[in-house]
Amino acid sequence: MKKKLLITGASGKVGWSLTKRLRETGRYEIAATDLEADEAKEIAALDMTDAEQVRRAARGVDTVLHIGWAEDEEDFLGKVLPVNVTGAYHIYEAAREAGVRRVVFASSNHATGFYSSEESVGPEDPYRPDSFYGLSKCYIELLGRLYADKHGLSSFNVRIGNYPGDRPPASERAMKIWISERDLASLFVCCIEADPSIDFLSLYGTSANLENYYDIGYLKELIGYVPQDDAAELREEAERLYGGLKNDDTPLQGGGYASR
Repeated sequence: MKKKLLITGASGKVGWSLTKRLRETGRYEIAATDLEADEAKEIAALDMTDAEQVRRAARGVDTVLHIGWAEDEEDFLGKVLPVNVTGAYHIYEAAREAGVRRVVFASSNHATGFYSSEESVGPEDPYRPDSFYGLSKCYIELLGRLYADKHGLSSFNVRIGNYPGDRPPASERAMKIWISERDLASLFVCCIEADPSIDFLSLYGTSANLENYYDIGYLKELIGYVPQDDAAELREEAERLYGGLKNDDTPLQGGGYASR
């Protein structure tokens, strides 16, 4: 019997890429959702700020891929708070009530963006968010920790690096934390299929980049993730496409988000 997946934010860059790739596998029954419906893409409407809508969407679901988010630094109270924070609470609470096995949350490298670019940072290191957006990601990761400890809901946090879709990375910083389309899909499949005994896991989501900020080698043994791509192999193509790479390799890992 196929596992049923609920995907939030399915119209976005990450969400749509995952939705397409996971559909192509034929392994899952997928309920793709976003704030507005898209009949052509078979995406249903779901307002995450509406608890009852989320509760209905979670029924019969095995795994939630929570990709939906807001990144508006100018409107924390009006947009980031209700969508990222309250919306995530609705997701985890509905998952608990419906008996969902696991929630895989699309977190961000901006949860630790104030670390120096020279530091080796792991998922167990303290949070150092570089923005309200990053701060909201920290909150949701901790929400997953609470639901794992208190309710037994397996919660995974994937701190996505740079994902430009089907295009090569456009900057020096992006070259370090880039993840390709196929590696992104592979990583999320690994999270969906990971050992049920893993109740909580935070990890950095990148490809096997030569100058990666993050050590991801241990993920092969832990969840079977073996990235196939390296941004360095796309450098020449990126330089031709963009007329050179943007020089945004700042002293802090969060790049422009960490500007004081």
